[in-house]
Order: sequence, then C-alpha cells, then structure tokens
Amino acid sequence: MKTGFRLFSVPARAALALGILAVAAAPLAGTLARAQELDAGVEPAPADALNLPTNPTIFGKADPHVRRATAIVNGEIVTGTDVDQRLALIVSANGGKVPPEELERLHLQVLRNLIDETLQIQEAKAANIEIDEEEVTQTFNRVAQQNFGQNPAALEKYLTSIGSSSASLKRQIRGELAWQRLLRRNVQPFINISDAEVREVMARLNAAKGTEEYHLAEIYLAASAEAKPQVLANAQKIIEQLKAGGSFVAYARQYSQSSTAAVGGDLGWVRLAQLPAELGTPAAQMAPGQLVGPVELPSGYSIIYLIDKRQVLTADPRDAVLSLKQISISFPKGTLEKDAAGKAAEFAKMVKDIKGCGAAEAAAAPLGASVVANDQIRVKDLPTALQDTILKLSVGETTPPFGSIEDGVRVLMLCGRDDPKVDAGPSFEAIQSQMEDERVNKRAQTYLRDLRRDAVIEYN
Repeated sequence: MKTGFRLFSVPARAALALGILAVAAAPLAGTLARAQELDAGVEPAPADALNLPTNPTIFGKADPHVRRATAIVNGEIVTGTDVDQRLALIVSANGGKVPPEELERLHLQVLRNLIDETLQIQEAKAANIEIDEEEVTQTFNRVAQQNFGQNPAALEKYLTSIGSSSASLKRQIRGELAWQRLLRRNVQPFINISDAEVREVMARLNAAKGTEEYHLAEIYLAASAEAKPQVLANAQKIIEQLKAGGSFVAYARQYSQSSTAAVGGDLGWVRLAQLPAELGTPAAQMAPGQLVGPVELPSGYSIIYLIDKRQVLTADPRDAVLSLKQISISFPKGTLEKDAAGKAAEFAKMVKDIKGCGAAEAAAAPLGASVVANDQIRVKDLPTALQDTILKLSVGETTPPFGSIEDGVRVLMLCGRDDPKVDAGPSFEAIQSQMEDERVNKRAQTYLRDLRRDAVIEYN
C-alpha cells in the first residue's frame, strides 16, 4: 500500500477533494474502463422521454448564469462562508492563478460539492454513523504532516492566511470518512467478485503481454447537441488554465462529470482498444506529460493527459537504476561565444578520451572540470530528452556534451546499471480488490444520485 493520506477504504483511492491532497491511486492494468462507462450504473433516460418542446418559450427573467451563493439542504444551511473557504483551497492549489470568470464557475461547483457533502453526512448520520472529533483531528494532523509538511498549528495558520480555515478542511475530512464508512456498511457487503471473473481478467492481461498500455487521466464534460458550443468553450477555458500551470487533478475533481473525478480523473492503465476511437487515436501519438483536447465525443468533450506509458507485463527499461558521473565545466561571466565554443570543443575531446569512470576525476582535472557521482538515479527521473540517449550507452560511455554558456557544458558517464525485473503482473487478490472498488464506485454514484433526487434544497 502506498503511504500518504488515504481514507482507508471504499473507493480506497479517494483522497481529500479539491486537488489539495495527493491521490494515492494505483489502478491495475486493464481493469478500468472509460469513466463514462463506470458511471453507467443507471442508464440516463433519453431527452425525448420528457416530451420537451423543440423551441420552448421562457417565462420570467431567469438567468442561467446567475447562481445564488448559499443553500439549505434538508434543513441544514450551507453558508457563503463555507463556499468561500472551500474555494480558497482550490485557488491556493492552483497557485492563486485563477481568472475572475473561472472563479465564478468554481464558485458554483464548490456549492454543488458542499451540497453533495452535506447529503452524504446526513445519510451517514441517519444510518447511525458518527465520526467523532478525535478521529477527525487525528486525520487532520496526519494530513498536515504528510501532505503539507507542516505541524497542525502551522497548517491552521496557513489555511487562515489564504482565506480558508481548519474547520473547512475538517468538515471535508468528516464528510469523506462518513461517506466511505456508509459505503462499507451499505454497499460493499453486497459486491461479489467471483473467482472466474478475476481469472478472466488475469487471462486477458497475460494475452495482452507486450502490448502498449497508457496511464491516462481525463476531464469529461457531458453535453447535449444543443449545449455543445457552450461546453466546448468551457473546455477550452479549462485547457488554457491547465497550460498556464493549473492542477489537472484539481480541475478533474471539480469539473469532470465521471466517477473518476474523485481520483483526479485518473483512468488507470488502459490499452487503446479499451478507448473510443476518438480518444485512442490521439493517445497513441502522445508523449508522457502531454495534454490533448478538447476531444469531441458523441456525448460531450474530453481533455486527456498522458501520465505515462508502458508495455503490459513487460519490464520498463526506464525503471533501470543507474550509477552516473556528471562531468562539467562552467564559463566565467562575460565569456564570448567563440571562446566558449573553443573550450567546449576541448572538453568534448577530453571526455571522449576518458577510459571508464575510474579515470574521470584525473582526466577532468587539467581542464578544471568538476565531477559529481550519483549511484541511485532512475532513467525515468532524467529529462525526457536524455532518456533514450542514456539507455543506449554501455558502461564507461558518455552522452554527447550538452548545456549553454550560462549553465556550462556537461556530460553524463554511465558507470553502472541495474535493470528492472520483469513485471509478473498484479496478484489475484489485487485484481479482485480493484474490481470491487470499481463496482462500489458505480453503486456510490447511483446512491448519491438518489440522495440528490430526494433532497429538499432551498437556495437563498
């Protein structure tokens, strides 16, 4: 189990919302379907079932863009302060770089989240599930240390400084603990994964050995044909914010209309055949860290982010652990380009003549080059541009020189390499647990929809 803030259980991959806290997620290869399919616990009724007119006349001056700030949910008030303090967490998570028009949309989404949270707490209480203050405080203290690197007092001070509060975060903790405990009692016991189902998944994994697999995250925005222009505009605004440094996890949790919103849009490891053609085609051409979208789908739009890719049940050479020596020279401030070029050429010749790592320091001394060793570097942790080059080196060989006048010129010399072991794949128990989580997720979505449908909500 990965360490970090996890509310133990069901769906075991849900961490605190708003993208503030790390999501401890480890979806298994081939076991997650698309987010929209995960939401299919109840098939949505077609719009024509409501017998709606084609060109309705709107009576009154209702403006769909004007939203009230607060609500009363089954008699319990969600105040403007509650909304503002929770919104402050999101703004802080995105470095404070949220434009005014985006704030308006976030404000509405936060209100919806707080309404859902209130419904979840109320339902847990009706089932005689109470989360005591000591448990909330212990979780808050753990979050302060593990996710913020601060003691509880320092975290409280920080939250106040950004316009939020410890009470807001503690309420969120209480809501997630209560909801997950309710799911453990009312949903999880009725989920049954047979041995045959698990063996079928394992057989599919073995049959797919060596094929490409993609670790994707998605922000899915549903849209009817009439609403597509507006939804497309919203998706484009989200893309702009993400490219400006916004947190994909935070935006997925706030805007994605799929069950994976709870885990920051994480679709897990999937193969192209599992994706609709509209998503599979761009995914096949993406590099890790790349963002693509909005991609039009029959039911809306998707923004996809490639976290990583690998081959099923095959060792990833980028997981190799290297022993490296970095040999570098620097240039005094004001060095002319022609002088730097001459010294760089001399440096390149010197490096080429080095006979293995043991001779690096002695060979570097005449040029005043420095040598730094590191014995625990994964290929995956190196800059992408260097990874393929490093993987082609034999022990004692160096990369071509790289750098600039400002940063100096350097090479990396390979002194050793421990290749990763072949992945035997997830265990029977791990696959079974993952499948249970997926089904609980689907039931949880249906459960929450029922709570919303039956709720009495007044907007102030």
